[in-house]
Amino acid sequence: MERVRDSVKKELLKGLSEEQVAKVKACKSHEELLAIAKKEGIELTDEQLETISGGGLCTSAPAFTCPKCDSGNVKWKRDVNGYMCECKHCGYEWMED
Repeated sequence: MERVRDSVKKELLKGLSEEQVAKVKACKSHEELLAIAKKEGIELTDEQLETISGGGLCTSAPAFTCPKCDSGNVKWKRDVNGYMCECKHCGYEWMED
């Protein structure tokens, strides 16, 4: 399982309750950390979301195919709800879980 960087966890711990701190410290993947943030109502800055989702915590990037034109040339951004995708070929935008 992917390990979440300690520096990211430390940044997220600022201003959290003891219970929330324990939950964040127990996370072993970025998906788990994002799910806890969403469930607990922890607001993440754009920089924190980028660090968690695309800043080197993933060992491999997801591969998406555009449902409109079947292009694999897809730009994506991870947020607490999933992946926001945009096809670089036709411009179509969609959400992936």
